[in-house]
Amino acid sequence: MINKIYIVLILLLVLTGCSETRPVLGITDGHLMTCPKTPNCVSSHAKDETHFIQPTVFIGTSQQAQRRLLEILMEWEGTKIVVFQDKYIRAEFTSKIFRFVDDVEFYFPATGTKEITIHSRSASRVGTSDFGVNRKRIEQIRDHLIKKIPGNSAAG
Repeated sequence: MINKIYIVLILLLVLTGCSETRPVLGITDGHLMTCPKTPNCVSSHAKDETHFIQPTVFIGTSQQAQRRLLEILMEWEGTKIVVFQDKYIRAEFTSKIFRFVDDVEFYFPATGTKEITIHSRSASRVGTSDFGVNRKRIEQIRDHLIKKIPGNSAAG
């Protein structure tokens, strides 16, 4: 019985240690990083159906979109803003119980119009399956972002 407890404790320590390793992320040649082959990642830049998620279309300026997105992220429990740049926001979402970390990115390419396409990527750091958590999160953020702007009915 004691051996089983040690094994569980060691596994938890290993998983916790893995969740603290930040992957290399960001924008390369106007695109977010490619999702790994595992199904625990979604991206609006993905080419395959398993990982693809629609980008968000926002009516307004890039600065308005970023400000609204930051407001939404700050309200989300377990969220930490890691990078905030002119056209890019990265956040970490930490689960309550097991303290797993998901990396979430948003890219605001310049368009010169009042319609901003916000690209997103959300991926788990460890494991294989996320039970659809990353996809659901991006969809919820998109819904909140669109609903917060009066007259903004574009959903991408």
